[in-house]
Amino acid sequence: MANSHRSSSLINVLRDMRALSSRIDWFRLWITGGAPLIAIIIGIIWVPFQYRTAIFLLAYATASGISITAGYHRLWAHRAYSAGNLLKVILAIVSTSAGQGSIRTWCRDHRAHHRYTDTDKDPYSAHKGLFYSHYGWVVIKRKREQTGQVDVQDLSDDPIVLWQRKHYIPLFFLTAFIFPTVYCGLVYGDFPGGFIWASWFRLFMIQQGTFCVNSLAHWAGDQPYASRLSPRNSWFVALITWGEGYHNFHHEFPVDYRNGIRWFHWDPTKWFIWLCEKANLASDLKRFPENEIQKGKHQQLQRQLELQRQEISWGTPIDELPIWSFETYTQTVSNGRRLLLVDGVVHDVAQFVNQHPGGKKFLIEHVGKDATRLFHGSAIHAHSNAAENLLSTMRLARIPQTAKV
Repeated sequence: MANSHRSSSLINVLRDMRALSSRIDWFRLWITGGAPLIAIIIGIIWVPFQYRTAIFLLAYATASGISITAGYHRLWAHRAYSAGNLLKVILAIVSTSAGQGSIRTWCRDHRAHHRYTDTDKDPYSAHKGLFYSHYGWVVIKRKREQTGQVDVQDLSDDPIVLWQRKHYIPLFFLTAFIFPTVYCGLVYGDFPGGFIWASWFRLFMIQQGTFCVNSLAHWAGDQPYASRLSPRNSWFVALITWGEGYHNFHHEFPVDYRNGIRWFHWDPTKWFIWLCEKANLASDLKRFPENEIQKGKHQQLQRQLELQRQEISWGTPIDELPIWSFETYTQTVSNGRRLLLVDGVVHDVAQFVNQHPGGKKFLIEHVGKDATRLFHGSAIHAHSNAAENLLSTMRLARIPQTAKV
């Protein structure tokens, strides 16, 4: 019996492993994880990291990254500006060096992410966990119908997008591996460094940085424009993603060519697009109206203040207090209660009498009377806002004006 139970358990484990294996995209796992890590380990052991290769790596990584953020993201996915054919061709070619799929596939998923944010139809939903939104969605197979439907007709009508899609594989190997290896080798004799550091390490670094927009930008930071969904603003994420970290702003105003809208916000992609406009390579840079941006920010501040207000005790609302007559008020006082009437509201001041900073004499003298004029300063000084707030926590009943006549 015991052996039979162990055999059954082993079969179940093998069945689960087989099911999991069938869900993994092994080619993507190899390209984005396995091969880069093996290459980096080999590089650490056998390939010196030359400073000239390091300089080229940073320059080419910047070009690769910005071609994704300015091209795939802000140009093709959101149409935040218009680009001439020369700029579009450059972006379409250089972006393949980042190894993130074709323009059409990338933009289809990204538009679904915006349309179905935080739902099951979001291809990299933050609600499925930090690991899934960062990397799991890349290597776990997903049926086409599981991703929400979006309109990509404009991409299907773009000849440059279709050309890149048709030739993506050879372009990828050419830009991601062949070009950096040959450049480093022919210019200063570092073929190994070009292949390991400028190719594999650069590819891994760019992909992980971009993936942070799907994960960290929905997890770390603040939400100055909206809090209904998960996107957040994070200067740190902006720093490692060429300006894509102001994600709360971006999800609220995706058509804006900027992510960091202030001059001091780190957004090199914004600056690149602006320079392209000055060079007549780009045009129609879209900005969401400043009034609407400030409106959203103000509304979010109101929501945040309301949440904070709900955590504070403001006393029983006046319209929820029981109604007394003036006679009931005086009769209750004659029975020994220390009550004070201010602005038509009866307050129980028994526990505050000995704490009054001006002494308890004034309070005791007006117990059972209408102390409104005294409280608001007709006889002495007006009480502070803090005093009024404290008084509101002592509400007991209310006396309509007609009940005092």
